[in-house]
Amino acid sequence: MPVLKEISFATGNANKLREVVAILEAGHPLPFKVKAANLDLPELQGEPEAIAMEKCRMAAQQVGGAVMVEDTSLCFNACGGLPGPYIKWFLAKLGHDGLNRMLVGFEDKSAYAQCVFAFTPGPGVEPRVFVGRTEGRVVPARGGGTFGWDPIFQPDGFDTTFAEMDKQLKNTISHRYRALDQLRKFLMAMPPPEQDA
Repeated sequence: MPVLKEISFATGNANKLREVVAILEAGHPLPFKVKAANLDLPELQGEPEAIAMEKCRMAAQQVGGAVMVEDTSLCFNACGGLPGPYIKWFLAKLGHDGLNRMLVGFEDKSAYAQCVFAFTPGPGVEPRVFVGRTEGRVVPARGGGTFGWDPIFQPDGFDTTFAEMDKQLKNTISHRYRALDQLRKFLMAMPPPEQDA
């Protein structure tokens, strides 16, 4: 297994990078560096795991090294899992209110937030996929707008939306946390980098 010194995270979002690093560290310094790589990756169609794997392959070619990509979905159970990986576009066109109106004709307002991380140590190496899911429901928007649809998603067992929730608490229950927790365990099993003499 290759030695890991640095991972490029395919994002141009500084908030997302901070949250991902905080979750990966889990209170302990990482033996490798995670840096943002603002890559031009196409928006693919298909199932979330397949989308994440293909984006990871393309990102590894662009970066020429270890890379991880994320594909996040908000899935309405009444709509058979849609908008799913297309949530970014639905949110841009409809806004929070429009997403709520999609469920007006349904009694079922339940939903799940899903995060898929794909990682590869470099070009030509098949990506590994890590899936995290948090169950909840769609509610009228409450809280700030740091992350797109956080104001309309209320996780089960809480009376606050992701947007209203303390960031440290959110980082222990979110779909992103659940996927990254699996990824962290996988990465920590890789050989540590050589120490400089």
